[in-house]
Amino acid sequence: MRIAAFVTALFLLIPSVSPCATPATSPEIDPRASLGVVQAWIYNYRAKPDYAHVPAAVRVLFHAQTFKEPENAGIYLGFIAGAIGSNPARAEQLVNSFFPIPPEDQWVIVRAIAYSGLADWRNLLRRIEPRMPGRKVMIDSYLAGTLPTLNDIPLEEAKPGMLDKLRGAFTHNPFEKEEKKLDTKVTFANSQDLLDTLWGYYFATGSHVPIQRIISMLPWSKSRDTVDKLTVGSMARYTLASYAVRDQGLREYLRGQLAQASAPVKAPLTEVVEAADTVQLAAVRKDALAAVEELKTKGSDSRRNLDFWGQVGVGAVALGCVSAAALGQVEVGIPCVIGGSASQGLLSFWEKQQ
Repeated sequence: MRIAAFVTALFLLIPSVSPCATPATSPEIDPRASLGVVQAWIYNYRAKPDYAHVPAAVRVLFHAQTFKEPENAGIYLGFIAGAIGSNPARAEQLVNSFFPIPPEDQWVIVRAIAYSGLADWRNLLRRIEPRMPGRKVMIDSYLAGTLPTLNDIPLEEAKPGMLDKLRGAFTHNPFEKEEKKLDTKVTFANSQDLLDTLWGYYFATGSHVPIQRIISMLPWSKSRDTVDKLTVGSMARYTLASYAVRDQGLREYLRGQLAQASAPVKAPLTEVVEAADTVQLAAVRKDALAAVEELKTKGSDSRRNLDFWGQVGVGAVALGCVSAAALGQVEVGIPCVIGGSASQGLLSFWEKQQ
């Protein structure tokens, strides 16, 4: 899901379920059913698991081509992964029941097994591999650990510290032409579809583990570092409130987390609980959209801070500090003060690292 589609995401991420639908109702699935019927069934599944009809529901998902655009298929992928992981004794039987699967969609099964949380997921993937010869590269990547499982995906990529930036600045040849490489590292901060995947896993299992992961993203709803993080954080806040309106158990769980929440989490989590209790979702959505627009217009907090320090001639590192930092001998917490072109030069370098 692209950032440009953020407005659409806020309206369409929640499955079309009637407010009158009761979680205790989990209708049987006809393989010829519409996608809307399956969406409602998935949403209600955790209250009354209907394991026997998972294969029929999955066949509807494949028939409806919901996996044609992987970035928009997170909820369904997460649901399949959760269904596989919820019953280890019958996991292989369930996976085999999904076949035949169009070759272009077989990646879903590979990833769902890897995301399932099964203790024995690698051996299950090896046993299923002969049925998906076209996905050998992907399978081998998961088995080798070069592709992460859902539990291993970090919230965000660790940012280089000041020392790392300085080392890079003074070891990099400015005349050397750099070859831009595609960044394929996956994090929750740069892959908004993973938020959907966590929700799908929750729908299949009722587990609070994915909910805990979503809660940990809430501080990003107050962040002004990047549009990506603000978008994911805002979506996490909005979807928690939206689903909690309809899910009393989830609402009570979130309320129980308030007492032990850290300061960065507590403020947005309080907003989630209040919005869910009072059904004030419009305010959450409006605030999220305004925050994203402000960040796109004014830039990040770090960018604004650099502008400020640049105006007063502070924010660069003096020669002595540079030498020590480049050798890893000191940790520079506050930049030394120098003036003139050197200051602006390092400001320019620092800005490019944001």
